[in-house]
Amino acid sequence: MAMETVLAVAEGIAGAIVVFAVLLDIFNGVIVPRPTVRGTWLSRNLTRRLWRVWRTVGSRTSDINKRESVLAIYPPAALVVILGAWVTAEVVGFGLLVHSLRNDFGNPPSLVGSMYVSAATLFSVGQAAHAPLGPAARLLVPAITGTGLATMALVVTFLFSLYSHFQRRETLVVTLDARAGAPPSGVTILETHARLGMEDRLTTLFHEWEHWSAEVLDSHLAYPILTYFRSSHDNESWISALGAMLDAGTLVVAAAEEVPQGPAKMLVMMGSHLVEDLAHQFGLDGEESVGVEREEFEDALGRLAAAGLRVRSADEAWEKFSSLRLPYASRLNSMAQHWATPPAQWIGDRSPLHVNHHPERVTPAPVGPAAARRG
Repeated sequence: MAMETVLAVAEGIAGAIVVFAVLLDIFNGVIVPRPTVRGTWLSRNLTRRLWRVWRTVGSRTSDINKRESVLAIYPPAALVVILGAWVTAEVVGFGLLVHSLRNDFGNPPSLVGSMYVSAATLFSVGQAAHAPLGPAARLLVPAITGTGLATMALVVTFLFSLYSHFQRRETLVVTLDARAGAPPSGVTILETHARLGMEDRLTTLFHEWEHWSAEVLDSHLAYPILTYFRSSHDNESWISALGAMLDAGTLVVAAAEEVPQGPAKMLVMMGSHLVEDLAHQFGLDGEESVGVEREEFEDALGRLAAAGLRVRSADEAWEKFSSLRLPYASRLNSMAQHWATPPAQWIGDRSPLHVNHHPERVTPAPVGPAAARRG
């Protein structure tokens, strides 16, 4: 009898620990509106480890559209896995608690029966085979039911919040297509505005993307699963769009003579902060590098001058351009590689890009094993 009591106490403690751990994971992952590392072991590790496998499988195809289709499935699939893990952990934890109190139930359940009682109560379907008779059991059963209802309510709210953040993020990314091409390019942004005589609109554009960067920083640190959501449009990505805007702002500050530099500087500061914090959160910090060759930079200045933008000399602009791009370039490339984003000018895969010299579109070279080795 003493051994049975010891085992019951051990089961109760183990069950309480499991329930506490999963509720803490849900609380920190869904309710707390700030980045939280401690207390999110289950969801964080499931998301990141599953992504490594998914990315490896999805990246094996050389067809960009097929690869994007496969990778785009990951976020909703990961959410289903996380929800399943939370519910399973709750069933196991409460099942252990039920089994530790089995003598308080009519027709004391076995371990399997205790898991059944836990699952039926958690999903509020009820069961009559093992009625709670003792005071402890009568307290435990409503607690299980309440936890199940609260979990489902929080998950539904969480999903609505995620997709709301995703849609707000993508709205500005999609509107950048006509200005920056697809994949987006910072040089193309400035070319487009110069050719259309819209240099004065760059100030508004930089302001919009400064606020966008602040919102993405807040939402994507609080809910890291958002970083895996991909654009529904071909050759577009929030990471590439951010990089294109940062490059456009950096080029304005370093090389443009007639465009106001204040808004561009504020964007570069806010965007660099976003890149730094996200890279740190996912352990993607790397060695600092400008990521652009001098020849590429001079070619960019030539394109801007041909579009009608007054630019400084390459010698004068290169040093400032390098110092401004250095803090975010390598981290942004690490992010692009980690989330397998479509290659863009100066961002991600360094495979050659075929530029058709039209501001509307930048077409990437086919991506395959050989191209990956060149990058």
